[in-house]
Amino acid sequence: MQAADAGAGGGVEGADDGADGPGSPGGAGEATAAALGRAPPVTRPRHAPRPGGDAAATAGRTGGPTYVFALCVPFPSAVEAEIACGSLAPDAEPHGGAVEKQLTVRGSVLAVRWRATNPRLLRISIISFLDQLSLVMRTMQRFGPPATR
Repeated sequence: MQAADAGAGGGVEGADDGADGPGSPGGAGEATAAALGRAPPVTRPRHAPRPGGDAAATAGRTGGPTYVFALCVPFPSAVEAEIACGSLAPDAEPHGGAVEKQLTVRGSVLAVRWRATNPRLLRISIISFLDQLSLVMRTMQRFGPPATR
């Protein structure tokens, strides 16, 4: 497994990558790989998703990593998304600024975005939010769609 990872992001061993850089179209790494009968080198993306989808660690303002997680929850209507947002928004994060949570509604989709400096606190916040969201959705299903005025 280590051998596969070693060549995944760079050029061919001993090859001069040239001005184009490793794995760039027409770069020396690609030409050398073709001459040796190997597949061209593959460049890794700047951000590769980690398990969990949208969670990513980025450089934070404090010098440590900042973890970001985004979630989109579709609702049958924009009114129901607004009701859910109104029910979930009043809950402030209890961790003294270590976790930030933003709720926005775009059409019939409730979008939630977390930023945290501690992955454990981020996980606790997400799990708590999902429990609350589940309760809100069950309540809305129990009472039916909102009445039009």
